[in-house]
Amino acid sequence: MMKATATRTEGRQHSIAIRDHELTVDENPELGGIDSGPTPLELLAASLAGCVAVTVEMYADRKGWDVGKLAVDVEYAPAERGVPTKFAVVLTVPSELTDEQVERLSVIAAKCPVHRMLDGEVMFDERVERTALKS
Repeated sequence: MMKATATRTEGRQHSIAIRDHELTVDENPELGGIDSGPTPLELLAASLAGCVAVTVEMYADRKGWDVGKLAVDVEYAPAERGVPTKFAVVLTVPSELTDEQVERLSVIAAKCPVHRMLDGEVMFDERVERTALKS
């Protein structure tokens, strides 16, 4: 099981601890933040972009294909009433790849774990725990 812990630092800014790594998330000033880091939704898009890139690169490496400076752009429109969240994923690969290689990389991109998670059923086990206020 994986774990990420968000701890408030100030205002809307939070420190996110993941294994031995630390990230900062915040909100834009319009939402009360100071824009000291990406928003949680931006991190979701970053997770998808990173996962697609790593998955495609690992597959290409196994096949011996040179994908050069592969890039993955993810744009998203958060869900609104009656409209699901929409992700636009654009994989940029070298023009030297064959049509068959490009098609295969496209299929592999959709198989990255984050893509599969977002595309599948998700379940939540939510609870609230009480603790004394800390200064």
